[in-house]
Amino acid sequence: MLGNNFVTTGMAPRIDVSMGSAVWTLVSLILAAVGCFLVYFLFVKKEVKTDSKFLKWLKSFLNFDTMLIESILKIAYIFVVIFITLSSFSLISYSFLSFVVTLIFGNLIARIIYELILITVMIWKNTAEIKKSLKK
Repeated sequence: MLGNNFVTTGMAPRIDVSMGSAVWTLVSLILAAVGCFLVYFLFVKKEVKTDSKFLKWLKSFLNFDTMLIESILKIAYIFVVIFITLSSFSLISYSFLSFVVTLIFGNLIARIIYELILITVMIWKNTAEIKKSLKK
């Protein structure tokens, strides 16, 4: 018996898959820590003075100067509204009233939820604008 981490197959023992997974997780953790420090000190903390559009975009992206969530929220809202509208038609065979209620109030509730989430993004944008105007 070789232990819990080894499986014998024929003549040579081989390492169990869970042991290899643990090793890879540890290696990934170490590489992520090293990469994090490199990216932070090379791009985020340091002022990048270059003509490269990619490096300027990368610094802006890593500093969260532009938010992707606004575009994602808009796409998600359009998807949800179309889904609610189309799926409400399946309720016509059960009850016309449930169809109308789902069509109207489902879209209304989706809009209210979207606006409540978007308020946070708008607060961030306004705060960023105030910060920029105070720096000038």
